[in-house]
Amino acid sequence: MKTSAFLLSAAIVLAGATLGTRAFADPVDETLEIDGVAITTVAPAPSQPEGHPFEEVKSGWLYREPDTRAMEADSFENPGMLNVERGEEIWNTVEGEAGKSCASCHEDASETMQGVGATFPKWSEATGKPINVELQINRCRAENMQAEPYAFDAQDQKDLTAYVKHQSLGVPVTIDLAAGEMMSWWNRGKDRYYLRTGQLNLSCATCHEGYNGRYIRADHLSQGNTNGFPTYRLKQGNLVSLHNRFRGCIRDTRAEFPDAFSDELMALEVYTAWRGENLSVETPAVRQ
Repeated sequence: MKTSAFLLSAAIVLAGATLGTRAFADPVDETLEIDGVAITTVAPAPSQPEGHPFEEVKSGWLYREPDTRAMEADSFENPGMLNVERGEEIWNTVEGEAGKSCASCHEDASETMQGVGATFPKWSEATGKPINVELQINRCRAENMQAEPYAFDAQDQKDLTAYVKHQSLGVPVTIDLAAGEMMSWWNRGKDRYYLRTGQLNLSCATCHEGYNGRYIRADHLSQGNTNGFPTYRLKQGNLVSLHNRFRGCIRDTRAEFPDAFSDELMALEVYTAWRGENLSVETPAVRQ
């Protein structure tokens, strides 16, 4: 009896998802400028390695509603900029037994961090794995500041990450796949991207390729590019980190989601960053 009820429930969910994806709307043909910085929202897809599913990569901004697009385009209206301002405070705050702040080593972030966020994730010789901005911050805190690393999704971690990445606003995303063993992680991330999981048997590609441009649950499905993370999501009323979003999507397939910063999700970050190469960093983007 319970099995029958479950199957019926699953069928209803799947039917609803199918119905929800019938409406189609093209992404808008508009340009984005933030604080006088031109943002590349459409670019040629990376040609190497071969096999990118799209000829052009497009920012999720192009798929959003007019009021959401306007909010991101105006820094005074973008609620995520409050988090960036808080990140600047953290950057200059002394913490840990070494008596240092981020600024103690890196000084003015507008100069020393310009373009840096656009190159992550990158290969770390020290760990023998790719590392993202959040993990690099934690490493600096532990080794240089002698401070406690941030717990995953701690508000200060999200705010500081947004501040660091915001210094690359407008800079194209470029991932060095030739470094270390990045290509093996790219391959692993690609496999994960196309892996169907959960009771709904969905993969990342199901939505962001198969139903790209369609509506589901009143949301317009983009290509799923990651150049705006951490992103301010209106439904949460806060910044959302990339690994939080990964885990949320996996949860929505009714699958058990991996730990944040696990090898599985780091590989997925490598692959999705590559998929959106040549698009500008938009952090903090605004999404519904």
